[in-house]
Amino acid sequence: MTVFPLRPAQQRQLFLIASGVSTAGSFAGITAKGWILMKGGVDPFVLALNFAALSLPTLLISGPAGVRTDRVGCERVLVQAQWALLAAAGLGALAIPLLDGTAQVLLLLFSTLLVGIAGAYELTARNKYCSILVEQPERLAGYLTSFSVVFNVGKLVGPPIGGLLVAATGPAWALGIDAASYLFPIASVMFLLTPERSREVRSQAGSDASLLSAWRNCGSTLRGVLCLTAALCVIGFYHPGLAPLIAFEQLGAKPTDLGLFTSVLAAGSIVGGVVLQRNSSRFCQRPFLTLGGFALVTAIAQLGMARTTGPGFSLAMAFLIGAGTAGLLSSCNLITQIGSPQEMRGRMAGLSQIAFLGGGGISGLLAALLVKTTSLSTAFGLTGGLSVAVALIWMRQQGGKTLQLRSG
Repeated sequence: MTVFPLRPAQQRQLFLIASGVSTAGSFAGITAKGWILMKGGVDPFVLALNFAALSLPTLLISGPAGVRTDRVGCERVLVQAQWALLAAAGLGALAIPLLDGTAQVLLLLFSTLLVGIAGAYELTARNKYCSILVEQPERLAGYLTSFSVVFNVGKLVGPPIGGLLVAATGPAWALGIDAASYLFPIASVMFLLTPERSREVRSQAGSDASLLSAWRNCGSTLRGVLCLTAALCVIGFYHPGLAPLIAFEQLGAKPTDLGLFTSVLAAGSIVGGVVLQRNSSRFCQRPFLTLGGFALVTAIAQLGMARTTGPGFSLAMAFLIGAGTAGLLSSCNLITQIGSPQEMRGRMAGLSQIAFLGGGGISGLLAALLVKTTSLSTAFGLTGGLSVAVALIWMRQQGGKTLQLRSG
């Protein structure tokens, strides 16, 4: 049911804004949770576990999410996932006034786990939903990258909101805003958006509609894109999980210090997204040069972080980490969507999430163990060096490959 008729361009803008509001609320909640865990004196492994609870469900859930999206329709899965996100985030908000100590930490981690599960469905359905919201297929690449920019704007404004709310009124408000922020996209999709539903191509039940079938049939180039992204994320995509620890060592222990650090990361992400947006068609044609280039930016910044020369330099390196990582993740998502047929895009979105969010969850746990046995600067040095080597090898061996773009 549509309450107010909107033009197609207005609908696309509304969907972007609604997603940005939801993202801002989510990162306000993530900032609050990270500060709560740091205040409780937990070690880096628990911080990494919090991010792993958010990202590792993609290893098990993104596959079924992609299959379900392709079979029953992206809009239906999108709305169901958004309601589930609202409930999961609300559970985290209730943990603050009702519990304390270990019980509170466990409920916060459980809330994060549920958000990770629901988020896997939401991200998978949202990618395919964009393809039926854009009336001209040739504009899909630009819209997907615009979506990435708006997402990172939400990442930019969310952490300072979370930090300020924690400092002024306590973490419960930040987590409450996180939960309430999902109401806007739910209302938008249910009552305001009218995509071209007839353009959606669904898969039929059977072995040809499985995740394994999508992996086999997507082609060697897209399989290589997924493998390279997964390898790079396992090595170096751990800063979301360890952000509270990094901010604590580099800047200070105040909630606003964590908000500043994560905001600088998000500002870099916006720049990385804008660079990709303005060059989306050209970058898609050379996928391995694109992925390797963004990976090198992140790796060099990690090597810079290993020097620990002061807060200002650390923030500059954090900006580059944000830019490189956002470019890498957005490129993987864009390339796999543009390079696959419509009936496969839900499953390709699931495979992309497995590559970068699943890899990121593993990376956070590995980096936390490395920090406990050595130091944060050593972890940055090792991961940065490995990332440089992997990126250069792939760029040299696969840099000449091009991608066949799909319409629709």
